[in-house]
Amino acid sequence: MKTMTIRNVPAELASALDAERRRRGLSLNRTVLSLMQEALGISTSGSRSNGLRHLAGAWNADEFRQFEEAVAPFGEIDKDLWQ
Repeated sequence: MKTMTIRNVPAELASALDAERRRRGLSLNRTVLSLMQEALGISTSGSRSNGLRHLAGAWNADEFRQFEEAVAPFGEIDKDLWQ
């Protein structure tokens, strides 16, 4: 493994990194490594994230099926209205 030193880190970036470190509950080193891997698309989780996943939520297969059934009528054309 390679050791690197980052110099001239602006105060605003240092504060943001420290806040992210606290949010993740990791060391600063692990936080920086994780952020760089995520940004470059080489994270160990295998997927790149924009950080918005927690806002979007997720459906299981049954919830998706129920949604599809509920919105199916919206795709039907009322022929009497389009004559």
